[in-house]
Amino acid sequence: MDMSPSVLIIIVANVIVSFKGFKDRVFFERYKFQIGPILKGEKIRMLTSGFLHVDQSHLFFNMLTLYFFADSVIYFVGVPKFLAIYFGSLLAGSLFSLNFHKKEAYYSAVGASGAVMGILYAAIMLRPDMKLYMFFIPIPIPAYIFGVGYLLYTIFGMKKQWGNIGHSAHLGGAIGGFILTILLHTQVLTESRMMVIILAVPIVLMFIFKDKLEKN
Repeated sequence: MDMSPSVLIIIVANVIVSFKGFKDRVFFERYKFQIGPILKGEKIRMLTSGFLHVDQSHLFFNMLTLYFFADSVIYFVGVPKFLAIYFGSLLAGSLFSLNFHKKEAYYSAVGASGAVMGILYAAIMLRPDMKLYMFFIPIPIPAYIFGVGYLLYTIFGMKKQWGNIGHSAHLGGAIGGFILTILLHTQVLTESRMMVIILAVPIVLMFIFKDKLEKN
């Protein structure tokens, strides 16, 4: 698969910033997502945290996922709209996390997962026939099943606080990718109407039960 220069630049930027963060704890702490500093005015963290990662495996998984799905999105919408979806999803993930954890001053997170989830959702909407090969599963799985399943896992993960994972950023990124793809490529509403409806279900359910997900 030929990689678009724009995707390569994003991956290289993630690698450079992440490795800087691995070696320089002061740098990492200064630019990670953290509720307290953001509420005090350090809004740049909502963007910079998307280029930092906890460790090399975290970085590798996010960049590998981006590599597999980014060019499918670019094929349908072009580079400028791809970048709008990527960075829009990143910021949507940060905004969602900020709102969900607003009472937790010390809550922090890093990673490109919100942006990558937005690209994944965009790719599924643009290519509804897409299939994925998962580790340890020898048969292809329809991408929309993975998308819906992962989003449901994320919603329950937010409620149960499963693992050291920024579930809220994943969910916010997916919502951002979903909305931006519809706005920037309205054809999906006719060409992939059923897929749009399927992917919308867990998002709608999340908003219905939002009060039960949030901490008191």
